[in-house]
Amino acid sequence: MRRRRSPLLDYAVYLGVRLIVGVAQALSIEQAYSFARLLAAILYRVDKRHRKVGMENLEIAFGDRYTEAQRDQIVRGVYLHFAMMLMEILQIPRKLHPTTWRNRITLVGQEKVQVLDRLLNGGPVIMLTGHYGNWEMAGYLFGVFGFPPNSVARALDNPYLDRFLKSFRERTGQKMIPKTGGYDEMLEVLRSGKMLSFLADQDAGQNGMFVDFFGRPASTHKAIALLAIEHHAPVVVGYARRVGPGFRYEVGCEVVIDPDELTGTADDARLITQRFTSALETIIRRDPSQYLWLHRRWKHQPKKRTGRKVAEVPNASDNRESGESGGTSMT
Repeated sequence: MRRRRSPLLDYAVYLGVRLIVGVAQALSIEQAYSFARLLAAILYRVDKRHRKVGMENLEIAFGDRYTEAQRDQIVRGVYLHFAMMLMEILQIPRKLHPTTWRNRITLVGQEKVQVLDRLLNGGPVIMLTGHYGNWEMAGYLFGVFGFPPNSVARALDNPYLDRFLKSFRERTGQKMIPKTGGYDEMLEVLRSGKMLSFLADQDAGQNGMFVDFFGRPASTHKAIALLAIEHHAPVVVGYARRVGPGFRYEVGCEVVIDPDELTGTADDARLITQRFTSALETIIRRDPSQYLWLHRRWKHQPKKRTGRKVAEVPNASDNRESGESGGTSMT
C-alpha cells in the first residue's frame, strides 16, 4: 500500500530545494563546478546502494574489460558528471540564448540536415535519447532553436517540485506530457506533425520488449516503435555529450530510423526498438562516465522456458502506454 504523502513535508522539501537553487544560481559556473565536486564526493560516500548498482551494471556491460578499480573510477565519474549537470541546468537560462548558444554547443552528425529539413517541412518526428550527457539541456536547446519538443516524462511525487521543474522545462516552449495518462496527448502531437521526445533507456518491466543492450536482454518500451510505425514518424536518436572544458557540449544525431524503409511486417517494431537501443549503446561507449549506470537497466529478464511451454514476450500491440523515466526529451 502506497504511503500517504505529507503536504507540509513536501512543501518544506520544496523550500529547501529553492534555497539551494537560489544559492547555486548566484555562483559563477566555475564556483558551481567546485560545489559539484564536493557534492559528488559526498554522494559517492553516502549513496552505497546506487554505487553498488553502478558497479554491477558496469560489470554486466563490459565484463572483464575494466578492473574493479577502473569500474569504481567510472562510478565516481558518474557522480561527478551528474553533479556538474545539475549545476549546469541551474545556469542554462542565463547561458543558452539564440545569440549565445554557439559559445557552448557544437552541432555534429551528418543526419542533422535531414532532421532539420523534416522539422522545417513539417511532419511528425520522434526524438530519443537516454540518461546520458545533459538530456535536460538538449530539450531546452531545441526550444531555443524554435522547435520546442513535446516530451514524455513521469511526474515527480512531490507536486511542488514537479511544478517547479516543469516551469523550467517549458521556459523555451517545450511541453511536458505525463507518462501516465498522456497517451492521447502523444497521439495528438504526432497527428499534428510535431516533435515527440522520449528517454528510451528505462527498464519496461516483465511485459516489455526484450532487445540486446551491451550483450544482455534489456526490457524496453515498445510503444515508441509502434507510434513511429503508425504515424510514419522517423525516429531520431541523439545526444548531448560534455566535451569541455567547462560548460561545452557536443549535440549530435547518431542515427535516423525511418519506419517506412522497413519491410512492413510484424518484426518492424522489434527492429526499430533494437536499432535505437543499439544506437544508445554506441553513444554510451564513447564516454561511460556520462551515463546513469545507477539505475537497474537489466532489472527484468525474459522468462525461462518451462517444460514444453514457452514464456513469450507479449505482443507489441498490447502496450498503449509509453513508459519513460522522469527525465525529459532529448531531453
